[in-house]
Amino acid sequence: MDFTRDFFEALRRFKARTAPAGAAPSVTSPSAPAAAIAPAPGSARRIGPVGIALIQQFESCARRRPDGSFEAYPDPGTGGAPWTIGWGATGRGIAPGLVWTQAQCDARLQRDLARFAAEVDRALGDALASQGQFDALVSFHYNTGAIARATLTKLHCAGRHAEAAAEFGKWVHAGGKRQNGLVRRRAAEAALYRSG
Repeated sequence: MDFTRDFFEALRRFKARTAPAGAAPSVTSPSAPAAAIAPAPGSARRIGPVGIALIQQFESCARRRPDGSFEAYPDPGTGGAPWTIGWGATGRGIAPGLVWTQAQCDARLQRDLARFAAEVDRALGDALASQGQFDALVSFHYNTGAIARATLTKLHCAGRHAEAAAEFGKWVHAGGKRQNGLVRRRAAEAALYRSG
């Protein structure tokens, strides 16, 4: 299975659904050139629609109840903590028995995206990043929380992008076990990172 192709096909579907009526769909392909972005003075870089689509593809709003609400579920790697709800939200107050509406899940996703993007922006400092690279790094951080300590970040900031892209594949374990879902996610993130 070609996970890169699957990701970009999912992205095409997402963009087609969210494009204004009558607009031709515009999809960034893995080979499309992209401009590097640096933080504007006094503002932070933001995750783009491609990065959001990638996160939603892998987080999926899981554990839907018959009434349409969502319940917290255990980490697949540990079978327990950290408990998760909605679009991969974890942290204080998220425990067995917690139930959220779709609106609560979506609102938390927006807050988390802003927070994780700001943390990635801080970790990158003045280093340039294309939108694809930035989005991939935010997805990575959203899932691992490791942007500040990852060798991946150090390599990116040093301009060693090919080596940085190879680092994604090292983050595929949870609870001491290799997780197929993480293998697929890291492959999609690396493909997005390489896409520019």
